[in-house]
Amino acid sequence: MSAGSDQERQKTLDHFGEAVNMTAGELEEWLGTDQSREVGQKKGGESTGHASGRRIVKLLRTRKGELNDDDLAHMRKVSGYVRRHLAQRPRGDVSDTRWRYSLMNWGHDPAK
Repeated sequence: MSAGSDQERQKTLDHFGEAVNMTAGELEEWLGTDQSREVGQKKGGESTGHASGRRIVKLLRTRKGELNDDDLAHMRKVSGYVRRHLAQRPRGDVSDTRWRYSLMNWGHDPAK
């Protein structure tokens, strides 16, 4: 592995750590709620964000040295989604909004 790829890996981990502000336990508990299942784009049964949330729980419980390229790619996807979604913050109190719930499926609670 070159120094560049080590730097890229660390950058991915840092961005993911900034984007995901929920613990694995908090996210897992959230994913069990009706609000969590009701938001997001669905192709069939489960929304993209809900499926991502389940994967994020696994990523948070995986040792950094055991993360593979697919894991890192998903971490980059999560960081990008959270960054884009935060830029679309609605006005006013967001505590009980689909916007917040969608972000929480991706491991970020803007109310924290």
